[in-house]
Amino acid sequence: MERITRVETFLVAPRWLFVRVETESGIVGWGEATCEGRSETVRTAVDQLAEVLVGQDALRIEDHWQVMTKGSFYRGGPILASAVSGLDQALWDIAGKHFGAPVHQLLGGPVRDRIRVYGWVGGDEPSEVADHISEQVEAGLTAVKMNASGRMSRIATVAEIDGVVERVAAAREVLGDHRDVAVDLHGRFTLADARRVAPLLEPYRPFFLEEPVVPESSHLIGEVVRSTSTPVSTGERLYSRQEFLPVLQAGIAVAQPDLSHAGGITETRKIASLAEVYDVQLAPHCPLGPLALAACLQVGFATPNFLIQEQSIGIHYNQGAEVLDYVADTAPLQFVDGHIERLTGPGLGIEVDEQAVRAADQRGHAWRGPVWRHPDGSFAEW
Repeated sequence: MERITRVETFLVAPRWLFVRVETESGIVGWGEATCEGRSETVRTAVDQLAEVLVGQDALRIEDHWQVMTKGSFYRGGPILASAVSGLDQALWDIAGKHFGAPVHQLLGGPVRDRIRVYGWVGGDEPSEVADHISEQVEAGLTAVKMNASGRMSRIATVAEIDGVVERVAAAREVLGDHRDVAVDLHGRFTLADARRVAPLLEPYRPFFLEEPVVPESSHLIGEVVRSTSTPVSTGERLYSRQEFLPVLQAGIAVAQPDLSHAGGITETRKIASLAEVYDVQLAPHCPLGPLALAACLQVGFATPNFLIQEQSIGIHYNQGAEVLDYVADTAPLQFVDGHIERLTGPGLGIEVDEQAVRAADQRGHAWRGPVWRHPDGSFAEW
């Protein structure tokens, strides 16, 4: 038994919430419960969930997941799911350290030796996109993701549509035929515009089109799937198997649960298994910190239908701190030919620099996403 004695949270720059769980024997597990723009609220949720964990055996991970997600009459939503996610990651980290094995070994063992990763690129103009992609290629990546656009009108103008196509065309020119570009519509497009732009991008062979409609409109995503031969992906704002089921049935090609939002390692493994039934690949969303990334990788090493892993080293959100700033040994997360090699350390496979985390928490953060508006003053999707 590994009796839980303490649960702590750390609000660290640039926008992350780390969770630390300690056991009676001195084993420490780490997880990431970040919910971008709402991490302070999640911190309170973690404190409440700690009430059902302290004094219990940390190794009863599935039972804890059931109690944390269903022990209150009112369930679901990103706040609770993010709190559960960080705690679940920490419990798996403890289990791995208890048994002296990486988490993927506890999940059935590795099915691959390395995981392909991609990075995010910005740029409002085609020339800027080309420059930023060149930097990622020089860093050794073989795949990138870019936003299709900035703010979009409710019915896009000719200039807005042409701008999307020109930027993706510039990306393809730099990447050539042997590297990939994923295009993120970020829920900024109406269904009508997603259906208009998707066929126009087909000549540039996007890796996938991400989140073509907002999650509230998941019942419409099948219309986008039927409008294009390009693989369609979604899932960063879906938090359970039940929420993924309709989009899987609608024909998406890539499922993108976020391990800090979708119930952690425990639920994401179940989402992956459900996705496999629909011949859908897993590509977890992860523009977050090192703990979320390590958790994603552990799932990926043990999941047959795993496609690629997002990572946020150098992403524009990382102002004030970087992914590797909180890791004592950065070697396990280094890129090798566009991949991260299989993590072999116990638990999540990375060592947290606890002194750096505690110091960062003293400074804290209050990151918020922007609020966009249309020219008429009404709310616009970011």
